[in-house]
Amino acid sequence: MIRSKHYGALALLLAATAVLYMWNLGASGWANPFYSAAAQAGAENWTAWLFGSSDAGNAITVDKTPAALWVTGLSARVFGVNSWAILLPQAVFGVAAVAVLYAAVRRVSGPWPGLLAGAVLALTPAAALMFRFNNPDALLVLSLVTAAYATLRALDSDAAWWWLPLAGVAVGVGFLAKMMQAFLVLPALGAVFLIAADAPLRARFVRLAVAVGALVLSGGWYLLLVALWPATLRPYIGGSQHNSIVELALGYNGLGRITGEETGGLGNMNFDAGWARLFGNEMGTHIAWLVPAAVIAIVAGLVLTRRAPRTDLTRAALLLWGGWLVVTAVVFSFANGILHPYYTVALAPAVAGGLATGTALLWRHRTDIRAATTLSGVVVITGVLTYLLLHRDSQWLPWLRVAVVVTAIGCALLLLVVVRLPHRVGTAVGALAVVAALAGPAAFSMATVAAPHSGAIPSVGPSSTRSGPPGGMFDAPRPGTTLTAALRQDADQFTWAAAAVGSSNAAGYQLATGSPVMAVGGFNGTDPAPTLEQFQAYVAQRRIHWFIRSDMPGFMFGNRTGSDAAEQIQHWVSVNFTSRDIDGVTVYDLSQGFTAAA
Repeated sequence: MIRSKHYGALALLLAATAVLYMWNLGASGWANPFYSAAAQAGAENWTAWLFGSSDAGNAITVDKTPAALWVTGLSARVFGVNSWAILLPQAVFGVAAVAVLYAAVRRVSGPWPGLLAGAVLALTPAAALMFRFNNPDALLVLSLVTAAYATLRALDSDAAWWWLPLAGVAVGVGFLAKMMQAFLVLPALGAVFLIAADAPLRARFVRLAVAVGALVLSGGWYLLLVALWPATLRPYIGGSQHNSIVELALGYNGLGRITGEETGGLGNMNFDAGWARLFGNEMGTHIAWLVPAAVIAIVAGLVLTRRAPRTDLTRAALLLWGGWLVVTAVVFSFANGILHPYYTVALAPAVAGGLATGTALLWRHRTDIRAATTLSGVVVITGVLTYLLLHRDSQWLPWLRVAVVVTAIGCALLLLVVVRLPHRVGTAVGALAVVAALAGPAAFSMATVAAPHSGAIPSVGPSSTRSGPPGGMFDAPRPGTTLTAALRQDADQFTWAAAAVGSSNAAGYQLATGSPVMAVGGFNGTDPAPTLEQFQAYVAQRRIHWFIRSDMPGFMFGNRTGSDAAEQIQHWVSVNFTSRDIDGVTVYDLSQGFTAAA
């Protein structure tokens, strides 16, 4: 009966998570048009699908390895190119991540802590945002949670040999989704296995080496494939300056994110770097709600298990979640390169797993005044932090922040004497404390779900708390009917119906017309693809019909780095072709020939 109750609660959690992530999913339209256009291209052309090309003409790829696009591209191929087909896989990844996290925590602490961990992950605003959006972070998170679960399974003496290699494969899949960000969990996974696995030290090192081999194979095969594939038979590798997948992995999407030395980027984004970044105006409402509570719970749990045997599973889990949280939080806090607030979704499983494991241990020791006091402090700190985060928009649900902090203080006082309360009353106090802790992030998640999101840099919460343009940074243009008709006319006679600077600009026209549009310069307009000479050859071969004049943030603010080929191309077109205005957009018909020498 008790087991069926747990399974019923799990089914309810997963059903509620599915509703949260899938309800009104199509309201965001193409969401991130950059990736939606690539999914469209992959649905039409297998080469574009394999390499993650931005267009079916295979001019240039997105600036990531394409594992997430393989899923959305197949979905679009099967169900048609539409919002639901592109966004639904991310929601499925989210529900799966909650289920796997539940399984990981349940294995260590029992079903109720597992349910708590799943609920915390599901209701983290960054998760509610990214599991409804077509950036690669959803697949990344699912891969990392799977790696954590497999590592915990591998600690048992009777565990099958393949559990740890499975963890390596899962991280490899995460790498193929978002490159080196996936590696931030490796120190925690490796250290926990070496410390806590029930096997001789030599065997632990051997098994870890096998897991590393599995990681290299599962993530490295694609890099080898791209490196060996003739460059003339594949699209240019977007995000690199030398058409190199290794450069993309190690530079633009690797160490460059930490150092800020990302050739092709839009300059450093380290204005808020430091210990307070995760709690600041940019990232705070995405992830900060339960971070202090998780840290306290993990530390307290490690204190309580300090005398446990080396192979103690609870301590191993605390080290795993804590190591994941610390390494990722430090990197995110001090990174000098491109780092968007929604990246913090990668912290959510560690926060959820660490909080649930630590508080479950504290609850079991609640007869000890020190444990009860720690639980009380966790509740008070969470209530106060919730008040501060909600107060950033003083006009949005002002009653909620007051209700949370009052309830939290009341529960904290009762937790100090919980041992003297009747069992049912004490349990009710604990449950109410959980409700108070989750009320803030849950409300913010609901507000996030209720609003559509578009562009490359979405944000959480009600619209009144967001900064930036209404459509989101790097949102795609929405061409009028006359321009759309012009771009579609005779499109099948050209490799590219049009060309525009920047991937998001090109994506808007491509999604509107259903025809390939070349993204000159890649995502930021700073990749040397194509060069001016290559573009001129395409025009001479009548492979591009239209050129659409467009601007990029780096052009406007003058802080970009990388190739200036896109600027050269735009200047050459403006000098050599006659401009036309269609629906307020300046376009050039390249099929008419140019008026001056190249």
